[in-house]
Amino acid sequence: MAENLQEPHQNEDVYALNAATVDAILAALEVGARDRLLEFLGHMHPADVADLLEQIEQPKRIRMIQMWGADIDPEVLSELEEGVRDDVLETLTAAQLGAAVQELDTDDMVYLVEDLEDAEKEELLDQLDDVDRVAVEQSLTYPEYSAGRLMQREMVTAPAHWSVGDVIDFMRASDDLPEQFYDIIVVDPAMRPIGEVRLGRVMAHPRSVMLEHLMEKKLRTIPVDQSQEDVAYAFNQYHMIQAPVVNADGRLVGIITMDDAMDVLEDEAEEDMRLLAGVGDEEISDTTWEIARQRFPWLLVNLITAILASVVISLFSATIEAVVALAVLMPIVASMGGNGATQTLTVAVRAIATRDLTGSNAMRVVRRELVAGTLNGIAFAAIISVVGIVWFGSPMLGLVLAIAMIGNMAVAGLAGIIVPLTLDKVGADPALASGTFVTTVTDVVGFMLFLGLASVLLL
Repeated sequence: MAENLQEPHQNEDVYALNAATVDAILAALEVGARDRLLEFLGHMHPADVADLLEQIEQPKRIRMIQMWGADIDPEVLSELEEGVRDDVLETLTAAQLGAAVQELDTDDMVYLVEDLEDAEKEELLDQLDDVDRVAVEQSLTYPEYSAGRLMQREMVTAPAHWSVGDVIDFMRASDDLPEQFYDIIVVDPAMRPIGEVRLGRVMAHPRSVMLEHLMEKKLRTIPVDQSQEDVAYAFNQYHMIQAPVVNADGRLVGIITMDDAMDVLEDEAEEDMRLLAGVGDEEISDTTWEIARQRFPWLLVNLITAILASVVISLFSATIEAVVALAVLMPIVASMGGNGATQTLTVAVRAIATRDLTGSNAMRVVRRELVAGTLNGIAFAAIISVVGIVWFGSPMLGLVLAIAMIGNMAVAGLAGIIVPLTLDKVGADPALASGTFVTTVTDVVGFMLFLGLASVLLL
């Protein structure tokens, strides 16, 4: 029955949680039907269970974890967002958590352990066997958000003098192979990676063929202290499936796989989107108070910039009193500039993040955005001038609107590209404050141009 409930209805998102399944799980949770709950959860992918835990209210989430208990799927823990993960870890007993963690790869172990309090961390590490404990403790010595935290220790290595048959026999005899792996890393006697062989190539060649004749020597290694953002960029740029991680001496210490690198890439993209909107690390599972607290600082910054724009308007209060139509029309100029700048800004921030916008092509892109903004300004100037003439019967007002529109759209194109470039140049995250700076520029310039021109040409 659980499988049937997982079938999506017509027109329903095939990857969304099935509403009937969610209702059935919550009903089982409500009456304490543990066997029924486990039946439903057993038919769901760990990522979908993680989504469910993130979407339901905290009391129900805690109740569900308590009922699941020792049968919890370890893979679910590694799929959870940080806020929900902390809730779940606090709910599980040390024994339950220890049993679950032992079934995970070391990179997932590190993800679960790294943010625990020292006492809780030590209690959990005590549950691990010696090999896993040493691996996790070593990973925790590396900087946060570095390749050392992202890598896993489970990998398959072989010396260059082995044959295909040697590798196959080794893998068949081993009882601790990684659950998933794609390449065999070829190492020298000092454990320095010198090449890699795709698993498919091993299986496609006779047993007598030597690895040194099959291996790809153009091996791209990842320094253990490299930032996760750079790791994700390398995977995306060079279409890597997995990459060996090396220490300062060039010795192999772990590997990073494509799924972990893509998780980082997705996180970076989401972070940029959140920062552009001024919502920080907000998650859908956050409480009302947490959401309000995180949003307040950026709303305060926007209030201050709005006051600045209002100060500019107040400088032309006499002009507005004399020509009331200005009060009706001036938001149009500022709004169009803000929207145009936001379009440029969004493209620029992503281009900086993906290394497509660099010092070598910055001036060309700046010129392009200036021209594009000016062309759009001319097009909309033609439209808005007609509005001014038809609506208020004033050709001169239409001219003021047109000139202000062209000027502000050109400034919007410049601001949208120059502000993030400048922030990146000084070492700040371009997504962090670009939106506020850019909208302030377009508001102030838009009001100054429109009201200033009106003071000169209409009075």
